[in-house]
Amino acid sequence: MKLKVGFLHSRIRAEEKLLLDELRKRDIEVVKINDDEEYFDISEKKFDIDVLFERSVSFSRGLYISKIFEGYGIPVVNKSKVAETCGDKYVTSQLLTNNGIKTPKVMMAFSQESALNAIEKMGYPCVMKPVVGSWARLISKINDRHAAEAIIEHKSTLGSYQHSVFYIQEYVEKPGRDIRAFVVGDEVICAIYRSSEHWITNTARGGMASNCPLTDEIRDLCRRTAKAIGPGLLALDLFETKEGLTVNEVNHTMEFRNSITTTGVNIPEKMVDYVIEIGKKNRN
Repeated sequence: MKLKVGFLHSRIRAEEKLLLDELRKRDIEVVKINDDEEYFDISEKKFDIDVLFERSVSFSRGLYISKIFEGYGIPVVNKSKVAETCGDKYVTSQLLTNNGIKTPKVMMAFSQESALNAIEKMGYPCVMKPVVGSWARLISKINDRHAAEAIIEHKSTLGSYQHSVFYIQEYVEKPGRDIRAFVVGDEVICAIYRSSEHWITNTARGGMASNCPLTDEIRDLCRRTAKAIGPGLLALDLFETKEGLTVNEVNHTMEFRNSITTTGVNIPEKMVDYVIEIGKKNRN
């Protein structure tokens, strides 16, 4: 009987097309699951699959559907615990700090007054981010007290409970670039530089990708981070500092379209290999 891989998705982006093409090369059955169309009875297993490959665009949908399938006894890549950690910047920062992994300093505040006091204590410039979010959306570099007061007021006016949680991060001066490193299980498979004249270097925001040779420092930092968060398919954003590398964020449903040709590494092939390995272990 063929191995059955569930493929959870929202819209099919370039990454999902590449992953589906890779899955279809294998002697397996692919069961596509659209998180916008399906509903789930938590007491009744609806899909007969060996492993779920979670590629939802929505953090909350991906997280809860992963928990549902784990409740059925079906393994998920990535595990819901990994997604929960990576999807919340506070949780990621706390875990890295607790495990002695270099990461920018973070302060948390929960009112306008305490947020301003925390920013003043952190010093200028600093960065304010939503605790949940991606593609560098709603991230602000705060250069002085006037900017701090304005941004805090704007966030408070927006009304969402997430905007009343103030995640304040140390600003790290970058050499016009950062590093994104890709980890599959416990293997660091490749890395890219993301370069930009803007302080935000995400490729989704116009950053240019180029190959970053893997060094012992990159491999060691990425492996220790992956071990702390949990094995899976991860992309780590690293900053270069005078004191060495530091981990900024960790992503669990990463984009990689700009990194395949750049690095010469078949990233979707390695990701699919890992998912199939998890499925086979579950079947056995």
